Parts: sequence; C-alpha cells; structure tokens
Amino acid sequence: MPQHADRTALPAFRTEGLTKTYGTGAAAVHALRGVDLDLPAGELVVLLGPSGSGKSTLLNILGGLDRASSGVAHFRDLELTAMSDRALTRYRRAHIGFVFQFYNLMPSLTAEENVELVTEISETPMDPAHALDLVGLGSRRHHFPAQLSGGEQQRVAIARAIAKQPDVLFCDEPTGALDSATGRAVLSVLRDVNDRLGTTILMVTHAAATAAMAHRVIHFADGAIRDTELNASRLSPEEIEW
Repeated sequence: MPQHADRTALPAFRTEGLTKTYGTGAAAVHALRGVDLDLPAGELVVLLGPSGSGKSTLLNILGGLDRASSGVAHFRDLELTAMSDRALTRYRRAHIGFVFQFYNLMPSLTAEENVELVTEISETPMDPAHALDLVGLGSRRHHFPAQLSGGEQQRVAIARAIAKQPDVLFCDEPTGALDSATGRAVLSVLRDVNDRLGTTILMVTHAAATAAMAHRVIHFADGAIRDTELNASRLSPEEIEW
C-alpha cells in the first residue's frame, strides 16, 4: 500500500530536458520542448493546459506508455528513459494505474469482474469488492456496465486502477465525458484515494476549476511548463464551480 508523502524521500518523478517529437523535417510536431520537473510523492497534481500543449504526452512518457525523444525521466531511482520495453511493462504493472476519459470496461463482465481483470496480474492486489467499496459502488458490484451511469462506470474504472494498489495513478481527462455533478463525484473519489491511500495522482485536464483541489498545479503551453503553483489551501470537489 502506498504511504502518505515523505518529503525526505526520493521524488515520485524527476525529468531533465525531456523532449518528444513526432515526425521529421517540416512536418515535425514538437509535443514536449525540454521539460524539467520534480514531483514529490503523495501529492495530487493537476496538469493544466489547452489541447495539444503536451500534458498528455508527458503523462504517457511518465506512465511508460510512450518514449521520450531526448532527455531523462526517473520514477524514484528508476531511469524510465533507459528501460527496455519489457522493463517498462514490469514498471507499469508494479507501480502505475491508469484512468482515461473513456471507461474501457468490458461490457460482458460485471463491475466486480472488470476489476478482477487487473487483480489477476497484480503482485499485491486489493480485493475487488473492497476496491468497489472505496469508490462507493459496493452495492453495484454485480451490475454490468450498461446498467450503470457514466459516473458509475468511471468509478468502476477508478476501482480497477486502484485494485492493483499502484504507487501512482494517472488520470487523463477523467471527467471529460461527464456533467458537472457527476464530474464532482468522480473528483471526490480521486481526492479520497489520494487522502486515504496516499497514492500519488497526476491528473491531466483542460478544466481550470479542478486546479483548486490539487496540491500542485502545473501549467502547460506549447510543449513546455509555463509555471507551477502550490495551493496553500485546497477546495473540496464539492466546492468547485464548473
């Protein structure tokens, strides 16, 4: 189980001069332009910026789903940018959970069975029923995705991600397909995961209001970090105005 942040420990992530370029020549797209980053463990971090600013690209590299073109990225004392594909697979399996805008649930499986898919390949799995209890869906564990609302399906996706007890949870536009009330409910679950389990959470969004619930807000523009701010006080998701 992840522990709450120890500020004397190694940072969760550290990058130096991280770049990512797609294509070559005149058609090249520079998704990241020399990103330097130092993130303590245990924080809820919001990566804020318009579409195409580089935030999802950074998330994918830190999550081991994509490779940088140059620069260095570390998770704790692991150098991600030097890992083989097999080592990155082990890294994702052991340390990382993902929540995306679209829930990617198996329609023929119940909520509990969807969560079980991840626990079967986890080294230290949480009981699927307990994971669903943590996101407030213990009573819905035998329901199929078609019997659940969009917000409930997203909470199943969060339960599936946390059931492997990851050190880090990456969330890419987790409320992008939800209305404001349902989105607040999902954000409340994420904050609870951070508070109760100590899981480091990196959340990509273009919704500026969600920044108020974060420990740290990283503003992206044109493939680079424009600025970083720390919230002296944080709003609860229920207090956020969309």
